Amino acid sequence: MPRNVRIGLIQATVTHPGDADPAVIKAAMIEKHLAFIGEAAAKGVQVLCMQELFYGPYFCAEQKTHWYGLTEAIPDGPTTRLMMETAKRLGMVLIVPIYEVDGTGIYYNAASVIDADGSYLGKYRKHHIPHCHPGFWEKFYFRPGNLGYPVFQTAAGRIGVYICYDRHFPEGARCLGLHGAEIVFNPSATVAGKSEHLWKLEQPAHAVANQYFIAAINRVGTEQPWAIGEFYGQSYVCDPRGQMVAVASRDKDELLVTDIDLDQIQEVRDAWQFYRDRRPETYDAIVEP
Repeated sequence: MPRNVRIGLIQATVTHPGDADPAVIKAAMIEKHLAFIGEAAAKGVQVLCMQELFYGPYFCAEQKTHWYGLTEAIPDGPTTRLMMETAKRLGMVLIVPIYEVDGTGIYYNAASVIDADGSYLGKYRKHHIPHCHPGFWEKFYFRPGNLGYPVFQTAAGRIGVYICYDRHFPEGARCLGLHGAEIVFNPSATVAGKSEHLWKLEQPAHAVANQYFIAAINRVGTEQPWAIGEFYGQSYVCDPRGQMVAVASRDKDELLVTDIDLDQIQEVRDAWQFYRDRRPETYDAIVEP
């Protein structure tokens, strides 16, 4: 019998300009996403993921401490608790990317994974933190992740999370495969220009090399007052053969919904024995400092 799963991805513009009160932006974005989550439930979505730092703008375009006010604890913060209640009410697995606080001045770019019964399964913290060109000052806001590359058994399958800039690093993508991921979600905030030509190359390559599904989410719009570039959307789902089975628009708020069959993973692995033929004893150079 096919193991069919209906996936939903939300890409969204910021409701208020970046110079508004962070609390106002946060409340508006949560309200917007709750409406999308309700729509997803009506369409039978079983697992849903939002974009990176979903309840705010991409504030890493500047270095201002007032954005620290968007941080919350996971799982005890109000947004995670709200999403746990929502997941239970709707019977939907949720991946919820937020700005996490874990002690005074200790902040992470993180995402919680909540099962369809509302239970909190755990979180992933973004490992690779860019600080590479104007508009991406992430080291000012985030510590590197320290929880490894967990995979969570959910009602919709075994789920892993990779966040935005992580996608440029194949090592973590391989770890997720070794840990048994069937679907890897990559919530992102990435703009046209420097990275767009990689958007539909790297992650399909990860899907092929590691033989799992990838769901890539990107926000849309040009966020003021920074205008660092156009967040070009085009969220998509890619199968283990590297084929895109659904792609969202470039320039509008959208809930992308598509069905996948997790049995395809076994079919692909029977044809290409990449895990059998690995030679980890020869890969020492990869883990050298």
